[in-house]
Amino acid sequence: MAKAINRKLAGSLAVSLGLLLGACGGIPTDNRSLYSARQPVVERTNFTLDVNTTGGGLPVSEQQRVDGWFEAMGLGYGDRISIDDPTANPAVRDDVAALAGRYGLLISDGSPVTAGYVDPGQARIVVTRSTASVPGCPDWSANNEANPNNATYPGYGCAVNGNLAGMVANPEDLISGQKGTGETVVTTSTKAIRAYRDQAPTGGGELPEVSTQEGGG
Repeated sequence: MAKAINRKLAGSLAVSLGLLLGACGGIPTDNRSLYSARQPVVERTNFTLDVNTTGGGLPVSEQQRVDGWFEAMGLGYGDRISIDDPTANPAVRDDVAALAGRYGLLISDGSPVTAGYVDPGQARIVVTRSTASVPGCPDWSANNEANPNNATYPGYGCAVNGNLAGMVANPEDLISGQKGTGETVVTTSTKAIRAYRDQAPTGGGELPEVSTQEGGG
């Protein structure tokens, strides 16, 4: 009688343990393709600065404010600068363009919609910055070996797409890419080939002399 009870108890424990392990492992998704469900997402953030303007453009004090703001923002490649000026004063645009040129940036046409209004005698400088990330990564929700659907795991693509989102210089390129001019610049297209051909072979030069007497008994 005791042996039968022990067998039933052992069987119940084995079934419970199996169900517990199955629940912890999770089941892969139904994505049976090689396309990753984890794709980079690009988010835009607008930063604004309202400045006082005159008919001749920006006063020197305002130019110093804008330059200090640009420096604090750490402007760089990928940032987009635009101006919301109700009067469309070209002198204001020229002054801001000169300041942006110190950081290697140009003024974009048009400006995004921002909160509030631009008061008369003022202009709003907008810096649009984009960031890329892969939400939900890493995803280890399915870590079991059983895969009855022959599907890719939820974390598939996190490594590649996460590195791509972290290394791309301009996150906007993940959306539309760079637009070409239709012209081929020969000096640029052959630069890598020329550098490869001009590089001296690593095996060039004389071989080092090695004594065959060293290490002998």
